[in-house]
Amino acid sequence: MQTYDAPLRDMRFVLHELFADDGFGGLKAHEDFTPDLLDAVLEEANKVAKDVLLPLNASGDIEGCTYENGVVRTPKGFKQAYDTFREGGWASLASDPEWGGQGLPETVNKLVEEMICATNVSFSLYPGLTHGATTAIEGHASDELKQLYLPKMVSAEWSGTMCLTESHCGTDLGLLRTKAEPQADGSYKITGSKIFISAGDHDLTCNVIHLVLARLPDAPKGVKGISLFLVPKFLPKDDGTPGPSNGVSVAGIEHKMGMKASATCQMNFDDSTGWLVGQPNKGMAAMFTMMNTERVSVGVQGLGINEIAYQSAVAYAKERLQGRSLSGVKNPDGPADPIIVHPDVRRMLMTMRVYAEGCRALGQWCSRALDAEKHSDDPEVKVRATRFVALMTPVVKALFTDFGSDAANLCVQTYGGHGYIREHGVEQFVRDSRIAQIYEGTNGVQALDLVGRKLPADMGANLRPFFHAVSNLLEDMAKVDDKVLKIWTGGMQQAFGALQLSTATIAQKGLKDPEEAGAAATDYLRLMGLVGMGHTFLKAAQIATAKLAQGAGEDEGFYKAKLATAGFFFDRILPQATAMFLAIKSGKRSMMALPAEAF
Repeated sequence: MQTYDAPLRDMRFVLHELFADDGFGGLKAHEDFTPDLLDAVLEEANKVAKDVLLPLNASGDIEGCTYENGVVRTPKGFKQAYDTFREGGWASLASDPEWGGQGLPETVNKLVEEMICATNVSFSLYPGLTHGATTAIEGHASDELKQLYLPKMVSAEWSGTMCLTESHCGTDLGLLRTKAEPQADGSYKITGSKIFISAGDHDLTCNVIHLVLARLPDAPKGVKGISLFLVPKFLPKDDGTPGPSNGVSVAGIEHKMGMKASATCQMNFDDSTGWLVGQPNKGMAAMFTMMNTERVSVGVQGLGINEIAYQSAVAYAKERLQGRSLSGVKNPDGPADPIIVHPDVRRMLMTMRVYAEGCRALGQWCSRALDAEKHSDDPEVKVRATRFVALMTPVVKALFTDFGSDAANLCVQTYGGHGYIREHGVEQFVRDSRIAQIYEGTNGVQALDLVGRKLPADMGANLRPFFHAVSNLLEDMAKVDDKVLKIWTGGMQQAFGALQLSTATIAQKGLKDPEEAGAAATDYLRLMGLVGMGHTFLKAAQIATAKLAQGAGEDEGFYKAKLATAGFFFDRILPQATAMFLAIKSGKRSMMALPAEAF
């Protein structure tokens, strides 16, 4: 059974307590948003997620989107849910008030995104892609385009997409063929086809605004010759309402493994009128404004599925009777004990729990940096935040989606055979989570981005905010007398040392042979992610220990659980860092030894 109730207490913990000393807070732009107000937003968002979106998750998966006579329709109930979502202002939480947004912190927005993704990840793509498109338009478009399109998109009256992929090119966008012909009035005629366009067309909004990568006639070859264009499905009339069709059509929708209520379209542009966003031949820079936003959001998709998979597995494990506890009968009045008594079931549940709490904390750290990057008045803080976001974006995208997929599979394993059939609804989590490891740049590409771009940039400057934060915490924890915290600190010191040595190894080998860095990339990203999670768990344990010593009152159970979860992480998850280091140290030899023709 799909079971969900937002973990509001843990959300409040990462929002208000965990990062009070990270240097990214105290922003004037957010000083009016009191903790009570933000908590109220989270509580209301939970109601929308549980009462509006979750009931459509399984039915939307079964029905899917339909395509007939050029028209794309979403499943029953989605239009009404979208209207409720839009009218409640949920699509514009973190958008700029200048365009009708509410200007809330990205930290809160990402927690709300988590709820949406947990309860209906297919639905999340419609407002999610729109938010990403508005980010690119706001950052790079002309004032005229902003004035015309942003208010409608921020309000979610119109939706947005990004159109990158073509049938012959995915990651290697330098191969794309879509053309843009300049017109006398300053517009362009866009001609070409795109595939795998999430929310490319649907019946939720009256207009869809596409951001399309295309080539000008005189463009250089490769990625240096790509420009970005805004291409509406319907050309706006003078009064701002949708007017005539703009030569944008749907050739079909993809029949997918999961995310079936999200319309993934094959799009044709036939002399469609578009307008340049940003500078000619600089489209990748403008598009990456959107893609980097989307990559963090895709990571949140993995976190959302992780959380609902965990809660659904816990609910089943408490009810399902099977076997007796190894330590003695726990349910003497029943024919068997609930499976939650068994150590291996606990292993699965605790793994899912640790993944969810660790990713939520790491995601909040990154979200605080996103807010500081945009709103801080201190130039040094802005630089530090920008570097931190650059480093952590591929980690958040890849680590969270890997863990989300792992959690979905562990949920099915907890249910056993009942998880494999549709009746209980948890097999949907496996299918829905899988794409997040692929789109917005596969997780392997994220790892290559980390070691190939983010590490060497500015002589390793992107590493400094992260390494300094971890190092400073370890110095502080070395002074703590608590025996358990000392043990966990020792584990973190060992893992951090492995990360530092791995960084040096990649830097030295990668300079001589790029394949060495490529061979280490995936393990290195996982290692960095584990250290990042370890940092947040150690801080959480430090806070929980102090709170319990002071007398935590009604929160005593929460802080004790936080320590138990941290203990599982340090005992069972963080030791993987040693294996990552040994794999990285082994180099490319065995990976590249077999000739291609021998496979």
